[in-house]
Amino acid sequence: MITVNRCDSSNEEFIDLVRCLDKDLTEINGERQNYYNQYNVLPLIQTVVVIKKDELPIGCGCFKEYDSNSVEIKRMYINPQNRGKGYSKMILEELEKWAFELGYTRTLLETGHNQVEALGLYNRFGYHQISNYGQYVNVKNSVCFEKAINYRNR
Repeated sequence: MITVNRCDSSNEEFIDLVRCLDKDLTEINGERQNYYNQYNVLPLIQTVVVIKKDELPIGCGCFKEYDSNSVEIKRMYINPQNRGKGYSKMILEELEKWAFELGYTRTLLETGHNQVEALGLYNRFGYHQISNYGQYVNVKNSVCFEKAINYRNR
């Protein structure tokens, strides 16, 4: 059975999944990951999603406000044995739905050139590549995306 649960960043299952994510990103990006780590520190965030399969946490994601109309999707992760089964899409759908419920109309996110699975997911899920924003402006490895969210996405 699959469940998608809303929580906040103090959730122990989310914290454990983020540790796995950080380990994966270090393996993918090597020393470059040190730059990104400064932006991956999450204070208490109220908008976290944890997905479970048979009551075991297998993935997560969250968002934080970027501006009055936009949220930034952060900390997307699915453990390796559960990838390619549509769970990332379920997390993104829940995050977008939640952001829409809170009155936001746009999502932003950043990923890296080496994160091929993530690039494919975001392209398939209607995200459009944009110029790098914020702290990613001059980061050559970063790839930034956006997507309008509205009632028609539901």
